[in-house]
Amino acid sequence: MPLVTIDAVSSRAGVSKPTIYRHWPNRTAIAIDAFTAHMAEQVPIADLGDARSDLTEQVRRVAAFYTTHAGVIVSQLVAATVFDEQARQQLRNHFFSDRFTQTSIIWQRALARGEVNPDVDAGTAIDILFGPIFFRLLVGHAPIDPNSAAILADAALTGLSSPHRPQSRPTNSRRRK
Repeated sequence: MPLVTIDAVSSRAGVSKPTIYRHWPNRTAIAIDAFTAHMAEQVPIADLGDARSDLTEQVRRVAAFYTTHAGVIVSQLVAATVFDEQARQQLRNHFFSDRFTQTSIIWQRALARGEVNPDVDAGTAIDILFGPIFFRLLVGHAPIDPNSAAILADAALTGLSSPHRPQSRPTNSRRRK
């Protein structure tokens, strides 16, 4: 893959470098915005009619997208932000915020239909559903193909507790004496 430079972007867009820099501080910022737009186009919001189907399909779509060269690119973008706070904020505020907004639509529809736990906010649900995909992408310890993604989504949506054990809520770890 060729190296993206501000000169190349300027030339391809037919605008001056100062014009590019008015919109983006560096090439990483351009890459984040381009990748965000590409993923939004390639991974539409699932709408199959029920929460389990919609959320499972969305996790499958994201996993399928990350099995393409896009997975390498998003890994590179995350790596590029490790020592660059400005890029990290842009990745969070553009890419992840966009993905959160897209998936929140599914969660809000499910809440309106009474299909999901109203005590769980969209952010928590998204972290639980998509965190394993991203972790697998970055660490590489297990596959992220659509079938594996469906298994992860099912585990998240069903829960990890045994149906035969009483549920307990987390408590404050400090005990009063």
